[in-house]
Amino acid sequence: MFMVDMSGSTRGWINEAEREALILLAESLETLGDRYAIYGFSGWTRKRCDAYRVKSFDESWSEEVIGRVCNIEPKDYTRMGAPIRHLVQKLQSVEARTKLLVTLSDGKPDDYDLEYRGEYGIEDTRQALFEARRDGVHSYCITIDREGQEYLPHMYGAANYVVLDDIAQLPLKVSDIYRRITT
Repeated sequence: MFMVDMSGSTRGWINEAEREALILLAESLETLGDRYAIYGFSGWTRKRCDAYRVKSFDESWSEEVIGRVCNIEPKDYTRMGAPIRHLVQKLQSVEARTKLLVTLSDGKPDDYDLEYRGEYGIEDTRQALFEARRDGVHSYCITIDREGQEYLPHMYGAANYVVLDDIAQLPLKVSDIYRRITT
């Protein structure tokens, strides 16, 4: 399952690179015959944590799904804990030898709610990832946040993330990263 950051900070070329990477990745996964789902996420305080279905596991890759990918657009904030918990719950109902949650994001957990910013957002996300691991879901993060080296090892573990130097690399690298984490 791919969890795509739809926060306001992805506006512009970051959002374009995410959409392009998802289309290339989905076409690769179709060729491989791997089952996958794509969901976007954004939030505005604890009262509104949104997950947007782009493609569910039981949907085929179609013009309609491609249209949803092309319509992914920036929304609000990067509140990650609740969407991780929600998507892990969806993954629990899927029969699979390996369950993987790959996050595409441009930065650390953040929200309009001042309590979620900084340490609390990182710890909430870390706890959600711990719960996912406990439930048999492997998590991985692909980001362009150069400061990611400071907080990602704490949240994802030392080997479960990659920081790309240039967002333009995302469409080219995402298939390679997927292949590496699934073999």
